[in-house]
Amino acid sequence: MQHVIPVAQLKSQFGVQIEAMAGAIEACVHCGFCLPVCPTYQVLGQEMDSPRGRILLMKNVLEGGLAVQEALPYIDRCLGCLACVTACPSGVAYGDLLMPFRAYARQKASYSLMERVQRKLVNQTLPSPERFRTAALFGRLAKPFSAMLPQELAGMLALLPDRLPAARPLPEVFPAEGVRRARVALLVGCVQQVLAPEINWATLRVLARNGVEVLIPADQACCGALLMHTGELDRARQLARQNLRAFSGQVDAILTNAAGCGSGLKDYPLLLMGLEDQNLADELARQAQDVSQFLAELGMLGEPALPQPTRVAYHDACHLAHAQGITAAPRALLNRVANLTLLEIADSTTCCGSAGTYNLEQPEIAAELGRRKAANILQTGAEAVAAGNIGCIVQIRTHLQALGKLLPVFHTFELLDVAYSRSAAGSKSRLIRRPNLVSAHFLGFIQQHIGRIHQFGGVPGVQWKSGDALADGRAGNRCPVLII
Repeated sequence: MQHVIPVAQLKSQFGVQIEAMAGAIEACVHCGFCLPVCPTYQVLGQEMDSPRGRILLMKNVLEGGLAVQEALPYIDRCLGCLACVTACPSGVAYGDLLMPFRAYARQKASYSLMERVQRKLVNQTLPSPERFRTAALFGRLAKPFSAMLPQELAGMLALLPDRLPAARPLPEVFPAEGVRRARVALLVGCVQQVLAPEINWATLRVLARNGVEVLIPADQACCGALLMHTGELDRARQLARQNLRAFSGQVDAILTNAAGCGSGLKDYPLLLMGLEDQNLADELARQAQDVSQFLAELGMLGEPALPQPTRVAYHDACHLAHAQGITAAPRALLNRVANLTLLEIADSTTCCGSAGTYNLEQPEIAAELGRRKAANILQTGAEAVAAGNIGCIVQIRTHLQALGKLLPVFHTFELLDVAYSRSAAGSKSRLIRRPNLVSAHFLGFIQQHIGRIHQFGGVPGVQWKSGDALADGRAGNRCPVLII
């Protein structure tokens, strides 16, 4: 696409990032391949709510022909899922344009007082597990008064879980079992540590079972992905530089088990482009790998198995499938598990609506995408769901529950952890089944074997009974579960 962007003039505001931005615009040929894969275009059906339309809007703003405030509503509605990048035949690096433009737009645009308060609270709490846990606890106390609060604050409270699992501090070193095959460092995430600490522990156990020693740098920080998403690039750079120092040791790889975090690390070269630490950012991004890709390439050991045949639907997190191009590795790992039948979800690579802080910024669109994703999952007939991103797990769980379905949602490595624990335990346990209640059985199995339900403190309406039964408060059903 031709443009008259004053690149040299704008370098004072964007640095060398403006060259990448102009390059993305030049690469776009307006073919329209991005439209049908764009979630907001699917929901809203408007050209300006598509990648092609947004590129044109950003081009006009950078050329000086359009005010930022006029373009911003359409830019703000972009999920940043990068499905357009996967579909684009011209190789448009849409992310290279979107991230710096959002930072520029947020500085120029005007927001209401409550919008500024909401953004401040999100940016100050989510990147810090300690602050997030504290804020969540206070938020629970404020929930009964949500109706009296402004919509922006009430929306934040509505997304908080009713309970938080207990904090589970991680060791600095988790040794490999048997012969060490690799030595890695793990980025443990921020929100994930608070909402689902078991994901990190499951990851450590599975890696150790496969001969991988894991280092967990104590001075690591948030990856900065949420701040990049909201245009807070200066704060994101501070966190990135802290991680450049924390992960400077000699390891075979730097692993992440949250797709958004992995994508965030991969964005460090763009974030620090033209700055003195760009070379370090390039090296960290080269070493960064999703844990599923790493283990698939290393090769799984043993014969992991679930206790009974179970149908599992796999959801592609956007920042795994599109931002990192990883779709085969998680499926390959799950296909290695005996008694696990992997099911494909219609439109699996379409965003579920989580997208960082999108639930707060665009709740109506996020809810519609979540509803569609949950409906597509239910159509598979699955008994459980696997995904590789904490935001997706929370979003899918929420919308399955909204449809009245007690379908458990797990991280891929939680299922692998369960399968390995079953293999180690042998056949001492048996599962009693009742037709049409397999999901409840599977929940019972997880409760017995890893001591928790993945639904972040429990599924509303579900109470666990001693030893052999599960009570569903909404349906009044009881069904036998695992008996040891």
